[in-house]
Amino acid sequence: MFKIGVVGAGHLGKIHLKILNKASFVNLIGFYDSDPLVRKNINSELGIKSFETYQELIENSDIIDIVTPTLSHYTCAKEALKQDKHVFIEKPVTHTIDEVKKLIKITQITGKKVQVGHVERFNPAFTEASKLIHQPRFIEVHRLAQFNSRGTDVSVIHDLMIHDLDIVLHVVKSPVKSINASGVSVLSSTPDIANARIEFINGCVANITSSRMSLNNIRKSRFFQKNAYVSVDFLNRSHEYIRMDSNKIPNENSSFQNTKTIPEESVMIQTQNNTGVNPIEEELKSFINSIATNINPTVDLESAKMALKLTIDIMEQITMAQN
Repeated sequence: MFKIGVVGAGHLGKIHLKILNKASFVNLIGFYDSDPLVRKNINSELGIKSFETYQELIENSDIIDIVTPTLSHYTCAKEALKQDKHVFIEKPVTHTIDEVKKLIKITQITGKKVQVGHVERFNPAFTEASKLIHQPRFIEVHRLAQFNSRGTDVSVIHDLMIHDLDIVLHVVKSPVKSINASGVSVLSSTPDIANARIEFINGCVANITSSRMSLNNIRKSRFFQKNAYVSVDFLNRSHEYIRMDSNKIPNENSSFQNTKTIPEESVMIQTQNNTGVNPIEEELKSFINSIATNINPTVDLESAKMALKLTIDIMEQITMAQN
């Protein structure tokens, strides 16, 4: 069984530790955090071994799970990869595009696998709904969160919107043609609410709104395609599928086409709840499986690079508009 070590034991790192400590698909050997007090508290609370140095953690692991602040992702990943360890990195993959490009070059030399924590790919609502999404023409996204000072060291684009940028890129599978974006800083030094309208070369348009200034938490995406509409509720892990029932669509000579009305019986609505699955556990399990079976990770460095680039492009456009 692969031995995994976690670096970074903050809010999200602690969640990873709890999941891995109970996991049957990997052996958690311990963790490292740069703060001695954090190491002491986690060790006392969870009974998980803490290492005194990151180097010691690397030496004792087959896989390193990086859950540190984004600015340290590149350095942590580079050290682990150069010592022939597989690496899981929380999103965003790195702080800059140049850094992720360097990591890609290192993996090409070492042959080690890297997966990035775009966790919504493993949300059961999306994994089921994605089977129904085919060549969407318009996508409407709202990811709204109540204000929390944790995470405000980066913009809402890097903190929240990046989840949906990865999903949209994964679904659309087309190069970006143009971006129009705006954002407002309310309580932090970077945008706390932002909107981006993205046009793709294949004609699809995505309108994405992210906010950490909402009274309620909302994480919904709507995908519109020919004869169908798919709605995904990432927060409540449910999805809805509305489509024309091909068995009941009137023929060319019917009153449907003449009057431009849709008979109620020609529309099929399906709703499905997908509870009982932990997306973080699923993404970690998927990564371990990719190593064991020597297949490409679900969210590899190339995918993460595309999401990061789009995030940076949106942020740059907002910054230019404000100057």
